[in-house]
Amino acid sequence: MKKVLVTGFEPFGGEPVNPALEAVKLLNGKQIASYEIISRSLPVARGRCIASIVEQIAEFDPELVLAVGQAGGHMEITVERVAINVDDFRIKDNDGNQPVDEPIVADGPVAYWSTLPIKAMVDKLRAGNVPARVSNTAGTFVCNHLFYGLMHALACEGNKRRGGFIHIPYLPEQAARITGQPSMALETIVRGLELALAAALTTTQDTKITGGTIC
Repeated sequence: MKKVLVTGFEPFGGEPVNPALEAVKLLNGKQIASYEIISRSLPVARGRCIASIVEQIAEFDPELVLAVGQAGGHMEITVERVAINVDDFRIKDNDGNQPVDEPIVADGPVAYWSTLPIKAMVDKLRAGNVPARVSNTAGTFVCNHLFYGLMHALACEGNKRRGGFIHIPYLPEQAARITGQPSMALETIVRGLELALAAALTTTQDTKITGGTIC
């Protein structure tokens, strides 16, 4: 059976839980559109997270790779459009790294587009009553670092498989500790990821709907 690799990050920033890891663990072993879902964890660490996902790709040979990360403050599941070639960490990662204005790949392209049908994925989530939108920035922390590193690795092997990144909100238990932050139930996040994967695996040409912002 063809495979899909889905990754989630370990906790970081003082949080005891990361919703990305909790959600992807619940996807492991499921079948979506005749594909087997394999989920794995990644370290919140510059360089090591890229090395880890590249090793997992070599091990499982997936048709599609979806990385998932936490985005505190987001109200929706956000499907990322672009990864940029810069590390500018507001906080230290779990290895104590805090680069400022450093490239992820020296002499690499300024940016990489997701190769997933991002608008079809958002459309599918909304049709399933899961709040979602296209995001035009994955930040400059480890999520963007991984997203760029993933897309660079896929490009270097000839784009024979597709990949992309999704951000998800806090869990309610996190929002209860962090005053004023939105959250999303774990079961809703899991359902959203299932819908997003179903759209990605069955869509050959992305939906032509707006996903832009004014500023």
